[in-house]
Amino acid sequence: MKAILYTLAGAALLTLHASGAGDARLTVDPRVDSLIARMTLSEKVSQMMHTSPAIPRLGIPAYNWWNECLHGVGRSGDKVTVFPQAIGMAATFDPAALQTTAEAISDEARGIYNATLGTPDQGKQYKGLTFWTPNINIFRDPRWGRGQETYGEDPYLTALMGNAMVRGLQGDDPNYLKTSACAKHYAVHSGPEPDRHSFDARVTTYDLWDTYLPAFRSLVREGGVSGVMCAYNRYEGQPCCGSDKLMRQILAYEWDFQGYVTSDCGGINDFHRFHKTHPDAASSSADAVMHGTDLECGSDYASLMEAVKRGLITEEQIDLSLRRLFMIRFRLGQFEPHGSVPYDTISYSVVSSPAHKAQALEMTRKSMVLLKNNGQLPWKAGRIKTVALIGPNADNPTTQLGNYNGFPVENVTLKMALEREPGLEVIYYPATQITSALADGPSVDEVIKAIAKADAIIFAGGISPLLEGEAGDAGNDDIKGFLGGDRSQIELPAIQTEWMKKLKATGKPLVFVNMSGSAVAFPWEAANADAIIQAWYGGQETGNAVADILFGRYNPAGRLPVTFYNSTADLPDFRDYSMQNRTYRYFDGEVLYPFGYGLSYNTYTYSALQVPETAATGDSIRVSVEVRNRGRMAGDEVVQIYVSRRGSVGGVTPLCSLAGVQRIHFEPGESKTVTFTLAPEQLGYTSDQGQTLVPEGRVQIWAAGRMPKADKRFGDNTVAGETTLTGETVVFSQAGIRQN
Repeated sequence: MKAILYTLAGAALLTLHASGAGDARLTVDPRVDSLIARMTLSEKVSQMMHTSPAIPRLGIPAYNWWNECLHGVGRSGDKVTVFPQAIGMAATFDPAALQTTAEAISDEARGIYNATLGTPDQGKQYKGLTFWTPNINIFRDPRWGRGQETYGEDPYLTALMGNAMVRGLQGDDPNYLKTSACAKHYAVHSGPEPDRHSFDARVTTYDLWDTYLPAFRSLVREGGVSGVMCAYNRYEGQPCCGSDKLMRQILAYEWDFQGYVTSDCGGINDFHRFHKTHPDAASSSADAVMHGTDLECGSDYASLMEAVKRGLITEEQIDLSLRRLFMIRFRLGQFEPHGSVPYDTISYSVVSSPAHKAQALEMTRKSMVLLKNNGQLPWKAGRIKTVALIGPNADNPTTQLGNYNGFPVENVTLKMALEREPGLEVIYYPATQITSALADGPSVDEVIKAIAKADAIIFAGGISPLLEGEAGDAGNDDIKGFLGGDRSQIELPAIQTEWMKKLKATGKPLVFVNMSGSAVAFPWEAANADAIIQAWYGGQETGNAVADILFGRYNPAGRLPVTFYNSTADLPDFRDYSMQNRTYRYFDGEVLYPFGYGLSYNTYTYSALQVPETAATGDSIRVSVEVRNRGRMAGDEVVQIYVSRRGSVGGVTPLCSLAGVQRIHFEPGESKTVTFTLAPEQLGYTSDQGQTLVPEGRVQIWAAGRMPKADKRFGDNTVAGETTLTGETVVFSQAGIRQN
């Protein structure tokens, strides 16, 4: 019925409006309909693929929809600002800082786009304004190579950071988009990479609504994201881009999504080539469009001409998708006189500007997580005069740029940064490759002899985006522990631990800097290194940020957005999408480092948690806690709120769930009262039917700064309380709307 109403409404508008696309006196809707009314079927189809050619007679410029800006404008060929990989930005636990970063990224995108107008670069790939960012899939398993592109394993944090990214990219103008953001990959998508074109993901209704869909719902219903990308895989037997449940029932009907939907690249071809659900390109394309996939990244949609002739789809149904596509282009100002859109004034000079470089450094410092410190750090001036810098990522510019990246003016490695430290002598040896010995490198004994005078040793290791990442871009099946972009083992490559054991035997302090886009198991290092810094893939300022932390110019406060497990043996079958025994919300065993964990050079104490004794079901509640900086340094503290209904309701419920985050700056000795408002639905749980229920009963609430290894939920800087809800059960629909 809804599709029929859309068709009738579109037909009426086509009859009413006949003016051209360039007539700025008309509102956008009539201009779009007028434009579509004057297009031939062939022209319409040409505009539904990511490479959309110009139609000069209608004043339609050529446009390429495919652009990337995961952590900076990607692949444009310009010297741009490269921020930390998405998983690193999630580790800041700071949505305001991420929004500021996204604003810088969209400034650079507009500057690049504006500079192409009227040049041969206009309309080329990676020069446009429709960005296929953010990736808000849940990082359910550390073996997934593309997990680095996400904001971690928690649905609440993912939604929080995803919405911040959308706000920064799309801007706040009531009429125009600064750039267009796109939530991907919809849905139930997180590996395995080698099978993604044919994999059928099956989950319970509970897991679907408790874990896999909340972030997408939030970005669509609350964040106003203008685009959605449907995933490669099947969901319950149907390709995601042709899923009755995902596309028609949920996205279009329940969530009333008004933006455009694009396929992943080559995803429509998967229908008939790998999923074997359709006989040919025409039937695949027609079905995808009728399910609401408006744009194809690829060229199979050229077969829509044949599909119309065969009666598989009508031209009116094609018009519906075309209207959504041109609405985006109009909202981006592509049919307005240049200079009339607020963002037209952004010049190319913003690209790699000093302000953006400073923001990159700030985000990289904020992203770093201090996992261990036995008092070795920070190094005081003059205490460390000679440092031995060892390891495959100590001077590896490729590693720190992550994937889906651009290229900066300067990419500062740790070696570069330390060599710029006044009065510091650096003795550098890569020592080993990431997974194997150097072909012609010195022996361990030779390196140990050469670093004899060093005051401390830094081993910069980890893994690489050349080994973990998207299938086709990363992965080497011949290397133990890696398979098609994914990892088959989460342990740190053994050769690195072998080196660190011998370096530790020198008796010199050992600092381990781990660069990775995912959780790595390194139990020996956790037990024996003097300090450990999780540096992720930190972008262009990686070296400077690590140096600032080592020498105490920056007080670390990053937190883990994923659980660091002890070993691969702790993980369920990678192909099983059940959340049982996965992530901090459902894993009940011991871990190496838990979600939300991170140290500081300060000690913070928590007290005076204020929680109402009782509250009515369906009401928000106010929670406050007193936090004091007991340290001698200024620094940030990430105050976290967790809730649990386990034990007070039946059925499956998480051990606990993140319900609030604030990253707050404290001066030495300063105390602050930190206040949170928890929405009614945060005090409830997901039913087996996928609704959010808020029944009467006890709700446990904790305020915490970090979660130590000894307990994955509650720590020594944690205060606990509870409230009792009274009244009738309140029900929220799957669209997040209160039903009673």
